[in-house]
Amino acid sequence: MSLDLTPVWLTLKLATLTTAVLLVVGTPLAWWLSQTRSRFKQIVATLVALPLVLPPTVLGFYLLLLLGPHGPVGTFTQWLGLGTLPFTFAGLVVGSVLYSLPFMVQPVHNAFEAIGQRPLEVAATLRASPLARFFDVALPLALPGLLTGAVLAFAHTVGEFGVILMIGGNIPGETKVLSVAIYDHVESLEWAQAHWLAGGMVLFSFLVVLMMNLLGQRMRRIGHG
Repeated sequence: MSLDLTPVWLTLKLATLTTAVLLVVGTPLAWWLSQTRSRFKQIVATLVALPLVLPPTVLGFYLLLLLGPHGPVGTFTQWLGLGTLPFTFAGLVVGSVLYSLPFMVQPVHNAFEAIGQRPLEVAATLRASPLARFFDVALPLALPGLLTGAVLAFAHTVGEFGVILMIGGNIPGETKVLSVAIYDHVESLEWAQAHWLAGGMVLFSFLVVLMMNLLGQRMRRIGHG
């Protein structure tokens, strides 16, 4: 039995890059949602949470139209000389970031809200700038939420299928990630290969849930302390 591990490494690469992008994009978005009184707050929060209830194939379909050669983003990327994003690894990153966005933003948002205004007000009385209050006060206090969001985003990206298949297809070495590889093996009746890859996913999922439980216990101990 030969087992191609390229989809595994491609999946880990995709999940790592997606998580890094989400930390950079999702953290300030979560901070804004926790602090703003804008009338657009609920609209933005709803858009962020939409992938939780939207079928992956629907999101993938509209991303395909948006990023395709006749879509506004696709037209712009072609004008820049970058070609189109569908059926490329870069397209997978874009789709994964959008699909996993709520798994990063919501835990971090909750962590920021749990801090309350008191520590920030104390920092302000000590003449800390808004940036200093964010980096020196809010981020360290919200670290458990950041870790939770990073773990959830990584794990969710590893398990993606619908969005990946719609926007990335099944190109070996480029867009054929682990979930697609399992689907291929099952379609080809290659049960042994499917068992190895699916079993690895079960073990990975178990470790993620265990990590989340341990992190939750740690957060409760800190809260009681």
